[in-house]
Amino acid sequence: MNRLNRWGAAAALAAVAVLALVLHKPEESWLPAVAAAVVLLALSWFISPLYRGRHTKWQRPGEAGARPAVVIFWRPGCMYCLRLKAALGGDGRKATWVNIWRDEEAAGFVRAHNGGNETVPTVILGGEVLTNPAPALVRQALAAGPAR
Repeated sequence: MNRLNRWGAAAALAAVAVLALVLHKPEESWLPAVAAAVVLLALSWFISPLYRGRHTKWQRPGEAGARPAVVIFWRPGCMYCLRLKAALGGDGRKATWVNIWRDEEAAGFVRAHNGGNETVPTVILGGEVLTNPAPALVRQALAAGPAR
């Protein structure tokens, strides 16, 4: 999703949030309208170009420095990435997180391994590239430590 599309989607979600509040009937409870607006505004923030999230510049295998055991390619607003991050908990900090919307080379790598699609999370475990792997598999690789 390019920058203009991200702004458009974020603006649309924010507009729907405002409409939920404006079109609310005063005689009804405000809780559902406010809850919906909060959720929509949070989603708007996560898909907007303003949200950066965790990101490390990706280095292809073989470049300078030790290779991390786990590299997770992700993008803001991806529910599968959020699921993986939540499932990993504190162990997720041991992984190298690469935001494909901030790193064109990483986005190209993901497209090359997913039939031209930017399907995330795409994860490098050791030398193997997996798309949307089971969180338990990623946690196991994080426990094993860096690749040698």
